Formats: sequence, C-alpha cells, structure tokens
Amino acid sequence: MSKNILILPGDGIGPEIVAEAVKVLETANQRFGLGVQLSHDDLGGAAYDRYGVPLADETLERARAADAILLGAVGGPKWDSIDPALRPERGLLKIRSQLGLFANLRPAILYPQLAAASSLKPEVVAGLDILIVRELTGGIYFGQPRERTERDGQRMAYDTLPYSEGEISRIARVGFDMAMVRNKKLCSVDKANVLASSQLWREVVEEVARDYPEVELSHMYVDNAAMQLVRAPKQFDVMVTDNMFGDILSDEASMLTGSIGMLPSASLDANNKGMYEPCHGSAPDIAGQGIANPLATILSVSMMLRYSLNQPAAADAIEQAVSRVLDQGLRTADIMAEGCRKVGTAEMGDAVAAALKNL
Repeated sequence: MSKNILILPGDGIGPEIVAEAVKVLETANQRFGLGVQLSHDDLGGAAYDRYGVPLADETLERARAADAILLGAVGGPKWDSIDPALRPERGLLKIRSQLGLFANLRPAILYPQLAAASSLKPEVVAGLDILIVRELTGGIYFGQPRERTERDGQRMAYDTLPYSEGEISRIARVGFDMAMVRNKKLCSVDKANVLASSQLWREVVEEVARDYPEVELSHMYVDNAAMQLVRAPKQFDVMVTDNMFGDILSDEASMLTGSIGMLPSASLDANNKGMYEPCHGSAPDIAGQGIANPLATILSVSMMLRYSLNQPAAADAIEQAVSRVLDQGLRTADIMAEGCRKVGTAEMGDAVAAALKNL
C-alpha cells in the first residue's frame, strides 16, 4: 500500500534543505520498497505569496489526507510588515493545532565525529543522547486572550499561558512511554514556584507517574534545567515540558550536538501521524547560497520512517548513512572542523544518498 507524503518546503533555506531530504527519502524508497508517493504545496511566507494566507484551506485538507508531512522552515524579514495574523508563523501554529500534533519529539544526539564542534568540552558531551518531549498545541503560543493595546498612554501587550489537565496528562504519558523504552528516567521541567499553570503541570505529572512505577521521575525548574544542560547534560535522558520551555531548551540542547543544523523533530498526533521538520529556522541570511546544513531535515525523514511509516530498518539505514558521511570528513560550514572538507547543501545531500544506497 502506498504512503502519501506531503512536502512543504516553506521559506528561506527551507526549499534547499528539503530538496536534499527528498533526495534521501527517494533513495530509501527505492532501496527498501517503501511505496512512498510525494505531493507538494506551500506553507508560511510562500503560501502567503501564493494564496494570500500562511496556510490555505486546501493545503490543510491535503495535510489531513497525507500519511505524513515533511516541512522545511517558515518566516523571514520579507513578511515582517504584514498583518500579524497573516505572518508565516501563524500558518505553522495553525497546522499543528488543526492536525492535533500535540507531541513534539526533539532528540539531541551527539555524533562522536562532532564532539569537537560542540560548545562544551568533549568529555562533558561525549555519548550525549537526550530526548526532549515538548507539548506543542497548548500554552502561551495558543492561549487567549492575547492583545496589543494602550494603557495610560503607553503601548502594552499581554499573552496567556493556559493548560488543562487533559493536555498535561497526554503529553506526560508520551514522556513516560518514551522513558520506558529508553533508560526509564524522566525529568519534568516547569516553573511551579511562580506559575499556576506549572503548579497544575507538576500535580498532573505526579498523578500520571503512578501508572509508570518503573520510571524514575524528577522535577526541575526551567531556569535550573537550562543551567544543568550546560553544566552536566548527560544527567538527562527524557525531558518533558511545556510549549515555550521546550522551544527554548531544545534550541539550547542543539548546541551541545555541534549545531542546530543537526537537530530533527517529529510532531505527532494521538495515532502517530506526524509532521517532521528540522528544529532550526529559515535562516534568511544564508538562503539561496547553498551552504545550509541539510542533516537535521534528513534525520527528520528518518524519524518519519520510524514513527509514522513503521519502517525502522529504513530509518536506521539513514542514520547510519549520516554517520558514514561524517566519518568521511564531510562538513557543512556550521559543523566545520580542522582536517575536514567543507561541502555545500547539495553535496552533503548527495553524499548521504550515496552512502544509503551503498549500505
């Protein structure tokens, strides 16, 4: 049975990195007989230019019908001056919400070949393998009311950070389930000493923990968690946290791996249908130059094969191909090191596809 993958290249470097991920996906399709069929559409600024909105209704329906979605990145200064309700990022938030993609998985894994590229000493990060489980469709990014206004002659703005018991419980279960197939350690990150929403978060996580007696649960305030990620990152295995904290902490964790260009992600619904994208943004400053690192997007394809298409052998093969290319000393600019050869976006994609074909 064929699987339909919707490709949404997005903005900035999105089309460049997605093209290389598609190249690798097509190689995997041929090698493993995956029966994958691709279709293409626009999201974000590209959709605004084409449809007048950052997510068209017809694109959303195509996304609903797809078995999985591969996304590049959205946004850029070109659209900074448009109506805030039509900014590219609103399309991204809408597709996540409308598809119920509440569970965002962000693995931070240090390939041994990139130990020298990490911001920290190699002995601090060697063997790093953290999974950040981020709640993706609630919290401050979606909370109402939100408004910009004036008060006493001054500009004023406010946002709202709401969470329901059900929203917290379902993401906590994802965190515990992931911990069960890893090292049975889960750290829940909140700000329960200040925020009412975090106090509820901690209460509900404790309640869910009763169903997972084998998992060692700990709690940590987000400011301490940020510090600990830099001080001793290998103390963590699985981290579960809310939308905003997860966004920030996963970007911090990316630098432990050498570059944010190495971090893939999966955004899943209750049935493991998902949207897959690199954790980095659209990088408009380097768009069109052919120098962006496509490995996070390629590794997102691996996550797609693992979680949505149930093709673990193909997923493993892509990860092995990435490792072989790094063994060959090929590096994009963001992970460049002495003694290695600098390559561009397309050459890195070609190398991974060739390594996959020859495994």
